[in-house]
Amino acid sequence: MEVSGIIKVINPEQRVSDSFRKRELVVTTQEQYPQYISINFVQDKCDLLNNFQVGEEVRVSINLRGREWRSPQGEIKYFNDIQGWRIERGAQVAQQAPPAYQQAAPSGYQQPQHPAANQFAAPTGPFPPADSYNTDADSDDLPF
Repeated sequence: MEVSGIIKVINPEQRVSDSFRKRELVVTTQEQYPQYISINFVQDKCDLLNNFQVGEEVRVSINLRGREWRSPQGEIKYFNDIQGWRIERGAQVAQQAPPAYQQAAPSGYQQPQHPAANQFAAPTGPFPPADSYNTDADSDDLPF
C-alpha cells in the first residue's frame, strides 16, 4: 500500500530500548479533505528519513500492522500501526505514475486529431446500424 502527500512533520528518532528505535513521519494527503497520516519507521528504516525535509512531496510505501492486547483485568484491546518501509520524492512519484487509462475505441469510431486535447470526444459520424432488432415485446425478461 502507498500514501502520497506533503511531509508535515519528521520527528526525531526515539530509542524505546537498547534494541528498538522508531521515528514518526506525518504526511498530509492532497485530497478534497486532506488527511494527516502518521507513519512509523522502525529499526534501520529510521535512516530513510534523514534525507527528507518538511514540505517535500513524497510517496511512502506502507504496511498496516495490528495487534491484540489483554489487560491484567482480562479486557482485550486492539491497536493498529502504519509502518513505512520505503519513501520516494515527488519527482520520482511523477516519473513512476501509472499511465492514464486508455480504452479501445469502438469499431467505426474516428480518433480525434489531438486525443490529449479532447480525450472524451463523441463519435464524428453516425453509428453503424444494429445487426438485428427484435420487435416482439414478450421476448425480453425485463420486469416492466
